[in-house]
Amino acid sequence: MAGYDDELVTAFSSNERRIKRYLDGKTRSKADSEDLAQEAWIKFARNGAAALAAPVPYLMRIARTLAVDHDRGQKRRLTSNDIDLLLSAPDESPGPDKQLEDQDQVRCLVQIMEELPDRQRRMLVAARIEQRRHVDIAAEFGVSVRTVELEVRKAVTYCSERLDTINRV
Repeated sequence: MAGYDDELVTAFSSNERRIKRYLDGKTRSKADSEDLAQEAWIKFARNGAAALAAPVPYLMRIARTLAVDHDRGQKRRLTSNDIDLLLSAPDESPGPDKQLEDQDQVRCLVQIMEELPDRQRRMLVAARIEQRRHVDIAAEFGVSVRTVELEVRKAVTYCSERLDTINRV
């Protein structure tokens, strides 16, 4: 077994410089090429029988594959410029003041909806909040689709006008 391991070490050692030069050219980084050369040795040693049949082509194929994988990984990695650009992007989510204002508007709208006649309010909720089709609402209330459309429109107009009045104050 020792002779077999010795052959692998000899085959790798005699081609190590060549592999590192190749990887250095592909990665443009001494540290990355060293890491990839070590990884090439591990893969080479694991597949000893196949490796010894034609060690140089086998090693070069391993190095080439590792370089391609490394390049793909680098392309997915963000550069420092990309990170700076992402961090400098303005936050478009509403701030605490706007969130409070929106919550007040919703509370106000709920109170205004309570002022609506029961059938109109239920139709508005079904159409706008529950996103139900007018045909289904009409069937539930035993009215025409046109009636549902008119009642929903009246409810929306009323709510909108009341909100405008409250917001002006």
